[in-house]
Amino acid sequence: MRAVQLVKTGAPLEDAEVPLPEIGPSEVLVRVAACGICHSDAHYRAGISPIDPLPVTLGHEVAGRVETVGREVHHVSPKDRVYVHYLVSCGSCDFCRRGHEQFCSKGQMIGKHRDGGYAEFIKVPARNVFLLPDEIPFELGAIMMCSSATALHALNKARLKPDQSVAIFGFGGLGFSALQLAKAFGCREVYVVDIKPAKLDSISAFGGVAIDATAGDPVDQIRKATDGKGVDVSIELVGSAITMGQAVRSLGVFGRAALVGLTAESMSVLPYPEVINKEVEILGVSDHLATELPLLMQLARNGKLCFPQGTLRSIDLDAAQINDALDEVEKSSDYIRTVIVL
Repeated sequence: MRAVQLVKTGAPLEDAEVPLPEIGPSEVLVRVAACGICHSDAHYRAGISPIDPLPVTLGHEVAGRVETVGREVHHVSPKDRVYVHYLVSCGSCDFCRRGHEQFCSKGQMIGKHRDGGYAEFIKVPARNVFLLPDEIPFELGAIMMCSSATALHALNKARLKPDQSVAIFGFGGLGFSALQLAKAFGCREVYVVDIKPAKLDSISAFGGVAIDATAGDPVDQIRKATDGKGVDVSIELVGSAITMGQAVRSLGVFGRAALVGLTAESMSVLPYPEVINKEVEILGVSDHLATELPLLMQLARNGKLCFPQGTLRSIDLDAAQINDALDEVEKSSDYIRTVIVL
């Protein structure tokens, strides 16, 4: 079958012909219909997030149709439309038993530790496959498996409540979903910080208040908009020490800052005025949970989470096109998400 693989870090992905995966009794073979391209994939290609061994087929945002199932699999059948939860876990360790599979002692990530969805077919454990509602396109089902699911997990970790205010730093794929989800949860005001004019222009259409970070300190702008109080929750999605610090400083009393973006930089905060004196919380957010996915699908079915025309770009399963898309991701293009469509 055709696949696009990372063969060497720091080098372009390559087209490859690889054997069709053979499934075991508790596994499912999925014919890939759509696979999203994530910023993490760019990190893997660049070697920022090391992968060993190579080669490996990237791609962790996957949706498609069931091709075959193992003899122990009964909840899905051939031809079923499905989406794939990218965290492969053992199901029996302490973290798995407590519902925190992202910290499984034997955990693997599809598209990093095992072959992913930049291919015609993908083999996954049955526990990672869920039915995709007919009204949700494959492209949307795929990209929701990372950007939307992680945004939802961040809002859950921040204990967001109706009528509260939110500041979102970064309006890429995750920020686009976080804004819609915050509004779906009944948030009073959602401030979205970015620097790209095209992205800033589209924020109001989804119920957010655009904060242009090039026009001045976004913390000052947020405090002015909230009469000096600050926000109840901030979500950092950029992966920068600067925006992480801004996310903390934008909080009001009892505020919670959920840090999602990845960076190797050190973050600096002033303990007394920025944390202690307001009893704010700084929360780390890692991936998401399978138990959160049904709510995500319901919100998409109800139209509260959508990706209108112009926010998604489709490309083929082709190394040159995928490398170009990863280059655009690294430059923070105006596209919300790029999806490989087969």
